Amino acid sequence: DINPIDLVVVNLYPFQATIANPNCTLEDAIENIDIGGPAMLRSSAKNHASVTVVVDASDYQTVIDEINANGDTTLETRTKLALKTFEHTAQYDGAIANYLGKGEDGFSNTMNLQFNKVQSMRYGENPHQNAAFYVENNITESCVASSIQFQGKEMSYNNMADADAALECVRSFNEPACVIVKHANPCGVAVRKDIHTAYLDAFKTDPTSAFGGIIAFNRPLDKNTAQDIIDKQFVEVIIAPQVDDDAKEVLSAKQNVRALECGDLSTSQPSLDFKRVTGGLLVQDKDLGVITEDDIKCVSEIQPTAEQIKDLLFAWKVAKTVKSNAIVYVKNEMTIGVGAGQMSRVYSAKIAGIKAADEGLVVEGSVMASDAFFPFRDGIDAAAEAGIKAIIQPGGSMRDNEVIEAANEHGIAMVLTGMRHFKH
Repeated sequence: DINPIDLVVVNLYPFQATIANPNCTLEDAIENIDIGGPAMLRSSAKNHASVTVVVDASDYQTVIDEINANGDTTLETRTKLALKTFEHTAQYDGAIANYLGKGEDGFSNTMNLQFNKVQSMRYGENPHQNAAFYVENNITESCVASSIQFQGKEMSYNNMADADAALECVRSFNEPACVIVKHANPCGVAVRKDIHTAYLDAFKTDPTSAFGGIIAFNRPLDKNTAQDIIDKQFVEVIIAPQVDDDAKEVLSAKQNVRALECGDLSTSQPSLDFKRVTGGLLVQDKDLGVITEDDIKCVSEIQPTAEQIKDLLFAWKVAKTVKSNAIVYVKNEMTIGVGAGQMSRVYSAKIAGIKAADEGLVVEGSVMASDAFFPFRDGIDAAAEAGIKAIIQPGGSMRDNEVIEAANEHGIAMVLTGMRHFKH
């Protein structure tokens, strides 16, 4: 006689952990493809009316407790575990197909994606839209999805999107930095010797837009900075690598403020970027392009000063995270005007100047960054009228010569990066 099996517990070969190693070879990957394990799991899950199947160590204690209490697991528990098993094997096989199916372009012939739901949201981008938040398996870098929220209301759909945009910007700086974001666009950014001063200067850029914004730091949040935030503005979300205990005490006075710790932001991992279109999915490498002083080429008669180069590189990092068409005005490593999302580049330049003037900030002597080339000289003329003295842009326009000539006419230093940063 063969005794029936009523409990199956399987840990599959670590295929995903294996291929995550940059030194993984095809032989290593093949060796870590489990064959018998998935077969046992799927057959057990199919027969969950009689069999308890476990694939997650976090479920061990629940199963043990039920068996100790009742002599067996309940059908409800077995059904949940069976579903979890099918999700697990689907994810496992999908990862194998993605890895083995990569073509010469580096993209798989079929795209198998699996995310785990961690939150049902009150609503989506607008109140009439339903929404939920899903996270990747095996997150490899500090981000919103891996952050720990220690106080405040539940994160909303828009909070998640804005906090992600804020972290994308602030992590690009090595020095202590603060970024204030509204509707996924930076409205104030500053780099200083400490985050307290960085916050104060980022706030100066656009206090009006900062109202109800998301604030991100790339250094631990301290008590004094937290107190200034609470005193100066209404804020939706504060996110930092860590938050000091004294700062947590300050923030606790405003329990509705969502406060998160995201961990170290010093590295960004190569990954894929997805954009859903009706009937399809656009997939690209994440934009991790970095420009240094060695990469830029001066094309104007006037050479930028050392201080201008520092500001130009700062402005370039900010422009990368602003919705196109993006124009950023900067002085002393602080944004003084941001023109975002305009259909015309010249209007983005004009808006950046208007915003600076509205806040009483002096544009004269500042620098400008453009996320893409200038198709006409009008953007340079507008910058000169505002008082811009140096410009960083990719170049590559059919009218580059006219644009450079305009810079020379106005006595503006111009450097080219050779790299575009469209953001839609």
